[in-house]
Amino acid sequence: MKQWALALFTATSLLLTACGTPAAENTNAAGAYASITDDNGRTVTFDKKPERIVVTSASFLEPLYAVGGSVVGRPDSKSKIPDAAKDVTSIGRVYQIDAEKIIALQPDLVILNKGMNEKLVDTLAANNIKTLILDMKSFEDVKREIGTFATLTGEKAKGDELIRKMDADIEAVRASIPQEKKRVAIIHSTGQGLSVQLDGSIAGNIANILGWENTAAGMPALDKNPDAAPYSMETLVAQNPDIIFVTSMGEEAEIRASMEAMFAESPAWQSVGAIRDGRVYYLPQEMFLFSPGIDYPKAVQYMARLVYP
Repeated sequence: MKQWALALFTATSLLLTACGTPAAENTNAAGAYASITDDNGRTVTFDKKPERIVVTSASFLEPLYAVGGSVVGRPDSKSKIPDAAKDVTSIGRVYQIDAEKIIALQPDLVILNKGMNEKLVDTLAANNIKTLILDMKSFEDVKREIGTFATLTGEKAKGDELIRKMDADIEAVRASIPQEKKRVAIIHSTGQGLSVQLDGSIAGNIANILGWENTAAGMPALDKNPDAAPYSMETLVAQNPDIIFVTSMGEEAEIRASMEAMFAESPAWQSVGAIRDGRVYYLPQEMFLFSPGIDYPKAVQYMARLVYP
């Protein structure tokens, strides 16, 4: 595959990516250092700059450090740990955060992952620890949180410049591919079975950024996962996607073998354009299940390059 260069575009080319989710309200209340409205609609006021920050998701680390921040506690993770945070105290796995370890670190702020760690709010509040609940799924989420982190660190210029570069890099990828309306399906494979990813998922969001149509858009979401819908072979065959992407928490070789066996089981699959044309692609979990954060442009480029080498 040829190397793609990511070049800066003019300000007008950034309008496309600038019109998404509005930024969280980050203001300076009278006499306060900052007042921030988080992604659960809670407004949190800081009398001074937070100096001892704990994060419950490794996805928060890179953007926070990129705007001059640091942490005293972080979750275990096989990836997404900046060098400066590798020796920082662990507070457990992202799904099993240890509240006692957090409290022992005496933080003045804990940044919680929306949809995963809200249950810690009351315990931390009882110990006079402020919390922010933030989301990092979509590209607009990432840009919004960079703005929030820049407000916390007092480095607004760094945040603005990082966002400008990310916008330009993504627009460069978009401009480098044919403007074709591809119809894509995104299958998520787990040990419990299959589902299809909706536009709110990371992979769905990236497909939308590239101008492609998610065939699952509009399907009813799963009760426990608003970003996924139930899998149905009959429905997917009827939708006849041009491309199928596969995400999974497992090993790619095992998932690939399992998916290929499934496609071979029924002749109906051979009527699907993506299967017939060999356009089934496997996406790495570090970019498409965990938030790519400030590497969102690389994730967009990765998906685009699979389709247009």
